[in-house]
Amino acid sequence: MDAVAFALSFKLSLWTACLLAPIGVLVARTLAYQVRRGRAVLEGIIALPLVLPPTVLGFYLLAALGDASPLGAAWTALFGQGLVFSFEGLVAASLIANLPFAVQPALRAFEAIRPELREAAWVSGLGPWRTFWTVEAPLAWPGVLTGFILTFAHTMGEFGVVLMIGGSIPGETRTAALAIYDKVQALDDAGAGVLAAALVAVSVVAIIAVQALGSRLARHDR
Repeated sequence: MDAVAFALSFKLSLWTACLLAPIGVLVARTLAYQVRRGRAVLEGIIALPLVLPPTVLGFYLLAALGDASPLGAAWTALFGQGLVFSFEGLVAASLIANLPFAVQPALRAFEAIRPELREAAWVSGLGPWRTFWTVEAPLAWPGVLTGFILTFAHTMGEFGVVLMIGGSIPGETRTAALAIYDKVQALDDAGAGVLAAALVAVSVVAIIAVQALGSRLARHDR
């Protein structure tokens, strides 16, 4: 197995999941409790990466992160290298590509919290921050953790966006999914099979964990 490529995928997935977890909570909580008008439009925009072809999303991200873009130019000026074809660029692209995986489970979890529980906290004198930590977070954590797991698992197997933004530079941007493609092209079916089996194992574990968390969230609803 290409341990370097698998380790790079693991690192990218962990960075993406950890960075998106608080973003997902913030966006989900805002949509659940504060947005009324235009919520359907906002949810649709957030869900776009789920339906856009990876090459289309990768193309737009390439334009947004390239040296000709304001963000790409600013990054190059600050750090001396571009975002495209770098690990940092992969992280930035993965944050956009995986946003719906982090937001949607957390949104459903916050929506499932009964309004009277939050109202009781306010009547008891708790402010928004303490209400979040004492009422909302303990009830919504299965959804937040589900988002974390889905984000991690999806990033592990991401191909199109990673290829568009990072290319396939060994040790830098060559993830496990890209390594499988390269091995198939090189007629190394055995090596590709081992990496593919490792990604399947990650997916199976993720599905089992998500199902268990979904059952726990369903019990909260009752």
